[in-house]
Amino acid sequence: MSMSPPAPAAEIVRAAGSNLAFALAILPRVIRADMRVFYAYCRHVDDIVDGTEVGESEKRAALERWRCLLHGREEPRPGLEVEMVELCRRRNLPVTTLEEIIDGVAMDLDRNRFATFGELLRYCHGVASAVGLVSIEVFGYRDQRCREYAEQLGYALQLTNILRDVGEDASEGRIYLPLEDLERFGIGEEDILEWRHDERFERLMAFECERAEGFYAAALAALPECDRRSMRSAELMRTIYSRILGRMKADGFRVFETRYRLGKAEMVGCLVRAFLGRV
Repeated sequence: MSMSPPAPAAEIVRAAGSNLAFALAILPRVIRADMRVFYAYCRHVDDIVDGTEVGESEKRAALERWRCLLHGREEPRPGLEVEMVELCRRRNLPVTTLEEIIDGVAMDLDRNRFATFGELLRYCHGVASAVGLVSIEVFGYRDQRCREYAEQLGYALQLTNILRDVGEDASEGRIYLPLEDLERFGIGEEDILEWRHDERFERLMAFECERAEGFYAAALAALPECDRRSMRSAELMRTIYSRILGRMKADGFRVFETRYRLGKAEMVGCLVRAFLGRV
């Protein structure tokens, strides 16, 4: 069974309803339209891996088709394929970095554990930092330090996602927290898989939270003043996710029983402040 062509970008973004899709609202119209296409690409290749309707061989074939599309070795079909290929040509997007996103999501086909923090960071680079490095090409930036900003912010956002989703991932047999860190705090894999929340778990989560906070601080320190306006959408993401991280921390990391998110009013407040350049 082969996978059908992806829907147009607008349909994918509308169905996703994610924080990233929300953050695109403050962008100028043309940039917003281009970012929706790129976001749909990221969402689609991730959904290829997460889908349950086809087997692993079909998933790998679908990802390989995207590699071929990016290199011009396949003819794009109507919908997202045509939109993404056209965007790559018009914006001269870095194909190598777009492939790193494919490499990142494909790691979920090969493994559901990470032995070391270094291994986890390589995964985070593919599924988050590489997304940021392409995004800033669409946003437009002037100072090369903005690349460091995108890299560090990607690590921060993905680590926040991992901490928030520990329980959800465990229910699917996945543990993204580095196994070396579990061992450091005397925690076994079964403790995570069985949703065991105790002092050891809280110390582990606080340790990983501190790492994420360090990446948020590094991102903010790297953001050039001349690029603050063009990075407003990214800064909105930083604001939203750092608040989610802070909420988890203040609540004792009750991630097995709580899905941490910001309320609608708080999200709108963040959006307004980002639009005014006050994030």
